[in-house]
Amino acid sequence: SKLAALFEHPLYKIPIPEVTEKDKLFVVNPMEKFTLRSSGSDEWVSSSKAETLLPTGKTAYDTYPTWLKFHVGINRYELYPRQDPLLPRLLQDLATQRIISSVQKSGGTQLKLIMTFPNYGQALFKPMKQTRDQETPVDFFYFSDFERHNAEIAAFHLDRILDFRRIPPVSGRLVNITKEIRDITTDKKLAKTFFISPAGNICFYGECSYYCSTEHAICGKPDRLEGSMAALLPDKTLAKRRSWRSPWRRSYHKSKKAEWELNPNYCARVRETPPYDRGHRLLDLIDMTILDFLMGNMDRHHYETFEKFGNDTFLLHLDNGRGFGTHSRDELSILAPLQQCCSIKKSTYLRLQLLATQPYRLSDLLREALAADPLSPILAEPHLWALDRRLGKVLVEVGHCLDR
Repeated sequence: SKLAALFEHPLYKIPIPEVTEKDKLFVVNPMEKFTLRSSGSDEWVSSSKAETLLPTGKTAYDTYPTWLKFHVGINRYELYPRQDPLLPRLLQDLATQRIISSVQKSGGTQLKLIMTFPNYGQALFKPMKQTRDQETPVDFFYFSDFERHNAEIAAFHLDRILDFRRIPPVSGRLVNITKEIRDITTDKKLAKTFFISPAGNICFYGECSYYCSTEHAICGKPDRLEGSMAALLPDKTLAKRRSWRSPWRRSYHKSKKAEWELNPNYCARVRETPPYDRGHRLLDLIDMTILDFLMGNMDRHHYETFEKFGNDTFLLHLDNGRGFGTHSRDELSILAPLQQCCSIKKSTYLRLQLLATQPYRLSDLLREALAADPLSPILAEPHLWALDRRLGKVLVEVGHCLDR
């Protein structure tokens, strides 16, 4: 296993700082009592509205469901540990746990569902919209592209291979639209959008601001549907998150350009603006930029952090469905933060160099990681080959910076 060898490499053994009580997202208090809100939102609600406590009651840690152990393990430095024994079990739960509730997630341009399991675990379900070998048309704007379920799965594994570990675990899953969505949903708006297509397939389209119409319906074969199941982060009533607008956000306009596209000295201004004027926030943003370039994701307008940890913590790499849309083109503008700031973490640079060598070739590692997913193959081969080509281009950009 190349993957096992990679995780044994010294660059993947660099220790994180010691985790103290204040560095943990949750302090477990056995005296706190929790109830599950019955409004259909499926949120944990504390009787005292405490923000750093979990619904554990007096039960022992060993008896917690896997999703709760995942939440308890989050700290200032990482979403989950490198050698996390929970990870295989959590991925298995996402792929196999019985679904007892399916409701639409509000907001966003495209349809997403929140699915609940008998152990109160929850997952974000993104349904399949196109086949593995369909590329985004060249005339599509990045903001009107489809979200791809397989991109969410591949992004999680790529993020882990890069040793960022900032994307919640994601597994592929084959869902029965009839039994696991239509027949059990309490979402009346969603329920109204089911129909049988002329081909005899069960379809639905939900409600959202962009791709929710009969023309863009999601259809099963006849009721079997592929999708990605992402482990949900702790509810925001328990662990507040802060959303940050990316300084290198695109204009989301058909003709206007963003300031960073017009000003070659844009990074100098960013460096003077909190929170990029101190700590490692800018370097973390450049890490995220590199992940996005490798995937071809142009849609990173915001990122999030856990509020409890202030500015000194990792960035959450959420919502990666617009990655892996094209393999024949490389969008170098995604690398603007790296090109303009000429900064990169030494550890990230050394790992990228390692992943460009034959024993640890990035495409081979991701292919191996994705082979274990229930929906394998996750990516068409050209997408894997594109990773090696793009990695080479990142290293060239860092080389230019070193020359300067």
